[in-house]
Order: sequence, then C-alpha cells, then structure tokens
Amino acid sequence: MAEQTQHAMLPRASHDELARQNFVQSLKIHLATKVSPGNERVYERDAKPRFEREHRRAPRDRHEVRSAMGAEPYYRMWSALQRTSQEMMWDSVAASVERQREGLVARSRSGGAGGTLRLDPALELPEYHASVDIHCQPGGYHTELGADDVAAGAIYDRAVYIYAMGRMGPYNDDIGRSAVNWLMREHPEFKPAKILDLGCSVGHSTIPYVEAFPEAEVYAIDVAAPMLRYAHARAEALGMRVHFSQQNAERTTFPDASFDLIVSHILLHETSARAIRGVITECRRLLRPGGMMIHAEVPQFEGLPPYHAFMLDWDTYNNNEPFWGRYHDFDLAALAAEAGFKPENVRQIMAPSAFEQARARTKLLQGGDFGGAGTWFLYVARA
Repeated sequence: MAEQTQHAMLPRASHDELARQNFVQSLKIHLATKVSPGNERVYERDAKPRFEREHRRAPRDRHEVRSAMGAEPYYRMWSALQRTSQEMMWDSVAASVERQREGLVARSRSGGAGGTLRLDPALELPEYHASVDIHCQPGGYHTELGADDVAAGAIYDRAVYIYAMGRMGPYNDDIGRSAVNWLMREHPEFKPAKILDLGCSVGHSTIPYVEAFPEAEVYAIDVAAPMLRYAHARAEALGMRVHFSQQNAERTTFPDASFDLIVSHILLHETSARAIRGVITECRRLLRPGGMMIHAEVPQFEGLPPYHAFMLDWDTYNNNEPFWGRYHDFDLAALAAEAGFKPENVRQIMAPSAFEQARARTKLLQGGDFGGAGTWFLYVARA
C-alpha cells in the first residue's frame, strides 16, 4: 500500500519512532486479517449453539450476540489486543509530535493558498465532545498544550493513517473522495458554488471538494481549535483554499440558505441523540433550494446479520464512542422528515471506496477495520 504523503505539516518521525509506528500498523493489519476472522468461527462453533440450547432460538440482535460472546476467551483476547493497539498507536505518534511541537506551531503560521481561519475562544465545547477522549486519543481533539497549539491535529493526521491501516489513501481522504466520486457520477449536473464541511477535524475530507469544484467557495467548521489550526495550515501547505472557523454544527453563525452543498464525514456518530437532530435541522436551514446534504458514515445496523452488527458495535464499548451504537439504530429517514426534508428527497446508499486498496479490505465489519468492507454509507437529502 502507498505510504502517507509527506507535507509541510505532517510530523517527521525519527527512525525509532517510525519503526514503532510501523509495528503498530502491522499489528492492526494482523488483528484484522488473521485474528478477527476467528471470532466468527468461535461464534458459530461455540457461542451460538450454547445460546440456542439455553434459549431454544438463535440470538435476535447484536445485544444477544454480545451476551453469548462476552465470556469467550478468544473474543476477549482479540478485543484486548484491539484496544491495546489503539493505545499504542496514539503513544507512538504523540512521542514524535511532542518532540517537534514548537516547530509545528511555527510552520502552522505560514500561508500561501488564501484560506482563512477564525477561532472563537468563547465557544462552549459540547458535552459529548469534551466528556470522553474520542477514539481514545489522549486529551481528545480539543486539548491545547500551549499558545497556538496544533498537537492534537498533528497526532490525528498521522494516527489516522495507522488506524485505517493505510487504506484511506496517502492523504487519508478516502471518505471525502468517495463521496465526491458518488456525487459527480450520480449528479454530474450539480455544480455547487458554496460548500460547507461539518466537523472537519484536520480537513482530510474537505480537500477533495476543493479539487472537484475549484470555482466553489469551501468552508469547514469544527469545535476544536487545535484541529482547526492544523487543518488550516495543512490546507495552506497543500495549496488548497478553505475557510475554516470554530463553530458548533448544531447552530452555526451562517445566514439562512447559505450553501449549495453541506457534507460531513464520520461526524454524526460522535454527537448525541439531541445534537444529531440539531445538526440535520441546521443543514435544512443552511441549504439553498435544490441544495444537497451528504453525510458519510459506516453502515447502519438495519439489515445486518446480528453477528456482524455485534462486531461493528465494538467501538461503542471499547473505543470511547458512546453514541456509536445509538446512532446506527437511528431512523435517518424520519430524522430528515423532522428537519423539513421531503421523504422523496432522502436517500441512504452505499458508495464504493475511492481507493482500490480499501475496496480489497477484509470484507469484515469490525472494530478497527475502518469503514468496513471498502464501502461508505451515504445519508443524502435534497432541499
């Protein structure tokens, strides 16, 4: 697989740091391809028959599969290694970033592409964002270690490549690129003049929209200042003009009917039952007539066999993603209707990954096999 592309903001690893990072990535690949498939064998051979003997029926949902699998030594071993690999990943990258944090801050002050950055120190972080270290990233996305800090963004940029096992492409932009490919293939006539990316983190998935629609104004928001500083500096280093601002996607400062296209990429599952309603309602307010929202996620639980839903739900309990399971049970069509979208204008589809190495994944839905099966779920609605 291709190596992560080096740009001006990506932290440079020393020989020993890179060796450790490569080890963690190799461990994740081994767990995903060699160890995880054994869970299904254990389920079919031991856990499911035992459950059927006790209940005289097969498990009906992921919760019952969890009750059957929770005591299985093989599953407990895999789950412990999976969580350990996640913690090792953050540690291996954080050491590299901390060593060169001041240099990264200095480089982040360079410009060149004409993008902008607007921060709001008074913005209140939503509880669902501040109460857990999402994905187990120490300090979460918002913690600042000093003035003008970019460490959280730098750690995230490098760690996501390891987390996804390189399968999101050399710029970690598979989600955005896959959504753009679907949009241009299915709606070639759609030419948005103004685009908004919600919960942009470091802008991985923002950049494909700048490339696909070079005449458009592209805006991106997030609640975490160090992620936004890094995102802005990264975009400038790549020569991509984006207007970043620190805002909550539930209630932005943009006027009504400001955008032709509003997108997000694995944002919705990191909110809450109340917040997700606010985000979709805000999308409806901000869209111009005929405009479109596209939210890219991993598949919903509906229609999945109970075992695969159970494996996909691993993050809820083991990776600091408390809203993961609840989100994947949401009735998204009803949610869009509540926000004012017409039912006939709402779609839920699976789009293939933009990268061949992602389409050739393990084909398993499991914690850590990011995206699962080389496709992305798109929640689409048109105003």
